[in-house]
Amino acid sequence: MTKSISSKNNTYFTTSNVASKSPHAQTLFCIAHDLPPLREPIAIRAKKLLTQFQKHWQINILTGTENGYLNEAASVEFVKSWYPKRLIEFIGKLKLDKLLMFLIWPDSKIFWFIPALIKGYQLIKRQKCSAIFVFMMPYSAGLVGIALKWLTGLPLVLSLDDSLSCTDMHPVSASWLHHQLERWLENFYVRQADAIVYVSQFNLELVKKRQPKSQQSKFHLIRCGADPLDFSTPVDSVVSESFKIVYTGGMNGWYDFYHRPEEHTLPKKLYRAWMKLGSYERIKIDYRSSSPIFIGKAAQQAMSQNPNWENKIHVKIYGNSFPESVVQKVLQNQNLTDVVSVFGALPHSQAIQNARQADLLLITLPNRADGSSGGRISCKTYEYLMSDRPILAAVPKGENWDYLKDKPGVWLVEPTDTEAMAQVIAQVAAAKFSGSPLTFDRTALQQELSYINLVENYFQILDKLCSNSTVTN
Repeated sequence: MTKSISSKNNTYFTTSNVASKSPHAQTLFCIAHDLPPLREPIAIRAKKLLTQFQKHWQINILTGTENGYLNEAASVEFVKSWYPKRLIEFIGKLKLDKLLMFLIWPDSKIFWFIPALIKGYQLIKRQKCSAIFVFMMPYSAGLVGIALKWLTGLPLVLSLDDSLSCTDMHPVSASWLHHQLERWLENFYVRQADAIVYVSQFNLELVKKRQPKSQQSKFHLIRCGADPLDFSTPVDSVVSESFKIVYTGGMNGWYDFYHRPEEHTLPKKLYRAWMKLGSYERIKIDYRSSSPIFIGKAAQQAMSQNPNWENKIHVKIYGNSFPESVVQKVLQNQNLTDVVSVFGALPHSQAIQNARQADLLLITLPNRADGSSGGRISCKTYEYLMSDRPILAAVPKGENWDYLKDKPGVWLVEPTDTEAMAQVIAQVAAAKFSGSPLTFDRTALQQELSYINLVENYFQILDKLCSNSTVTN
């Protein structure tokens, strides 16, 4: 156990790190479909990276987010999708959602492609850009970037948050044909991009090994990170006799617990069978573990083994997007209403402050039924490591597990192992209730995790591509 992290001891927690742009900077054309005020991780990551890009580049952004915003120094152009909302809703009312799964590809943002391409070409010609940078997802944004490269000849960098080859994120395709198309599409991205960035070593190697040698130098690993400024403000000391386990972000798996066995009627079973008909399953994912059920049961077990802790251990989930009625029914079905509390989405800054005040932070991901390794890594991994809080990581073997296994103050358990979770909770709670709460000095990690440093890897890629480019606008 070590002293908690103090921001004043970390020299990179300073206002001098706020991005400042050279007046002679080149112009980078960025496609970021998702931007704040959206609260999704991809929007937050885009904001953090683009702000740092402004150190060296003039930034012009094409987005599909209405009222999307970065800062006063950035030019943001909103382009509305041609998404046929009424037609899609009508088809949905006819219970023909499966038809949409077959026809809309690679994702629903494909209707953004044409208007984004038209506007993007106009902006590039007007602004005399030097390179194109695309945040993915959505995957359709990558197609916009490729088409703009064809039209302008500018070097193209694609940055993938989720690989199409990642079976954790894409365990099921609409059909075997769609699976083949997804594999082809990711190979197409590689061939057309001048550089392609992955956030997962596992996924990078998976895709890279099927490429010819001529394409392999395009691959770069730049992980997600965290903003030191989000952790620079002092944390309010909250004296509490309870033990708080905190998870920030959305959870899945609710509907796996929504109905009791006797409520699984024949019509519902037939509808599920119809929706699965023709689909191609690459791997079986157990979404139950991406819910608060197992951690809730573990908390109950820890309290039952320590009667003095009765009603003192609580699980707090911040960032729920599921209907309140579903959440409450599941918690009631599982007898967890007195242990687990679920809250809606919060501003990113508030979610971080809640995490910094936790007694124990939780990461949980869906389990892989066959026990194989996967390539998914949770974005909250990096933000949690910027804190001094103990971390319980209930994740399957693979990228997230491997990344965390040597990090200080992290307990790794299988996603459904309530016995192991209860032991971790008991160990950390015992320290808290004895007056010596556990904290961990992760100062050495914070430079590695900081967007301020991660962005330098992007600068190296872009500078090299632009120095080799012969295109003049």
